[in-house]
Amino acid sequence: MNPMQTETVHVPLGDRSYNVRIGEGLIEAAAAEFAPVLDRPRVAVLTDETVAEAHLERLKTGLGSIEVTSLALPPGEATKSWAALERTVEWMLAEKIERRDVLIALGGGVIGDLGGFAAAILRRGIRYVQIPTSLLAQVDSSVGGKTAINSPAGKNLIGAFHQPALVLADISVLNTLTKRDFLAGYGEVVKYGLLGDAAFFEWLETNGPALAAGDAAMRAYAVRRSVEMKAEIVARDETEQGDRALLNLGHTFCHALEAATGYSDRLLHGEGVAIGCALAFELSSRLGFCAQEDPSRVRAHLKAMGMKTDLSDIPGELPDAEALVDLMGQDKKVIDGQLRFIMARGIGETYVTSDVPREAVVTLLADALKSK
Repeated sequence: MNPMQTETVHVPLGDRSYNVRIGEGLIEAAAAEFAPVLDRPRVAVLTDETVAEAHLERLKTGLGSIEVTSLALPPGEATKSWAALERTVEWMLAEKIERRDVLIALGGGVIGDLGGFAAAILRRGIRYVQIPTSLLAQVDSSVGGKTAINSPAGKNLIGAFHQPALVLADISVLNTLTKRDFLAGYGEVVKYGLLGDAAFFEWLETNGPALAAGDAAMRAYAVRRSVEMKAEIVARDETEQGDRALLNLGHTFCHALEAATGYSDRLLHGEGVAIGCALAFELSSRLGFCAQEDPSRVRAHLKAMGMKTDLSDIPGELPDAEALVDLMGQDKKVIDGQLRFIMARGIGETYVTSDVPREAVVTLLADALKSK
């Protein structure tokens, strides 16, 4: 492994501030990385069975003489449930995890969200460390303190804001991802360029293929830039009263599509985000907010990366346009029954609005479904 400089992005939130460490070999160096946050040489590790097989022994070795107790849950979105939360919390209580102790969430977004929520409610709050093992978790869900489980009524409706004490984004774990999982995470990377950094989007247009092919330095840069942008927005608006909603570019469409496909592997979250970003730019163009070239450019890049771009790329039947818009109404971002959309004035320039006519959204989706 070529030695790579480990970089640090600071998330400035007063007494809840923390660092995101980005580089190769951070899991091997876990004992040193953890030293500042441990009160005693003992940690609890929450993971899933797939990640445990790939990375748990490596983490235990990296933690050296630190005692480890671990729980591996079944992989998949269904694990973000009341049942898994109860199992996690009762396991920590049985293991006598105290308020000064630390829970490590080793896994993708599901484990990060569930582990963070369990840490938020155990003894009214213990510290936790995120070790995200997917690209999506490294650039998005591990940073910012949003924790949750799902309800039959919708995703992430039961949760808390609970910031981690540390995030270790070990770039080397990305080598174990399937191409599909990597590209799903890349959907969130593209989102950052689209929502606030046109130069970063341009960099991705040039370097995306090499990054996907495995260039570690480019992967580290893409993760760092994404985390920097998220940290900046979270610092301005920790609990999503305003600017933080920009991070939901593409998500209003995405959440409806995820619900329509039953949160199954027909559509991964990051794939839905990519399609949602393309739809948001298309809608912005139709309403005259941005130039017609912008949605074309977004879709061209997603296609060049071999990603899902259109509703026609989702296998199986989808509900009609009216039903999809109704599914959007379950979104957490609804205020007084009004859907909030993140619209674009151009690549790298987005804003939040409730002023989008329902008919325009229905027409957009009806046209997109015709091509299916």
